[in-house]
Amino acid sequence: MQAVTEVIGNAIPLNRADVDTDQIMPKQFLKRIERSGFGPYTFFDWKKDPDFVTNNPAYAGAPILIAQQNFGCGSSREHAPWGLEDMGIRAIIAPSYADIFRNNCAKIGLLTIQLPQEDVNFLMGRAEELPGGKLSVDLASQTVSVLGTEWQRHFEIDAFTKNCLLNGLDDIGLTMQYDDEIETYEGKRSQLLPSTAAF
Repeated sequence: MQAVTEVIGNAIPLNRADVDTDQIMPKQFLKRIERSGFGPYTFFDWKKDPDFVTNNPAYAGAPILIAQQNFGCGSSREHAPWGLEDMGIRAIIAPSYADIFRNNCAKIGLLTIQLPQEDVNFLMGRAEELPGGKLSVDLASQTVSVLGTEWQRHFEIDAFTKNCLLNGLDDIGLTMQYDDEIETYEGKRSQLLPSTAAF
């Protein structure tokens, strides 16, 4: 997966709480067998409203999404993070997340940042008023900054997830770090098997 170090750009203000995975990626698109190409279907039903935030060209290509409480609740479908990633989102900022959704995001290199409600409200209001205002998310220093101002906040992230994101390590990448040991084991495997010879 692609490593995450710093994400800089404007942010999409999705000012809704309890956004569930069914709204992020509706069920009719789960039949696709590819992991890519889900971007156009993200928030499919909500995008039918011309005033929905992602229809605003001012937010086109924004790599950061700001949302409200309990983002990613509902079913555990992995397609929801896939869709967000495919539409260009690299980082999400919210007061809280559903645990399974947050874990699924980390596995594909999508950074989820938890900030206090008042900080999220500030960033949400700013993104709504200044669609071109840019944020900087720095994973190494664990900070979110509003570019051109002194506003900066620290966020927490567990060391394992941080290491995986910084180094672009998904589950396969983590396993391949032990390639030499795996190869050594495979080379000796026939010697370790029990004998099935008849007596």
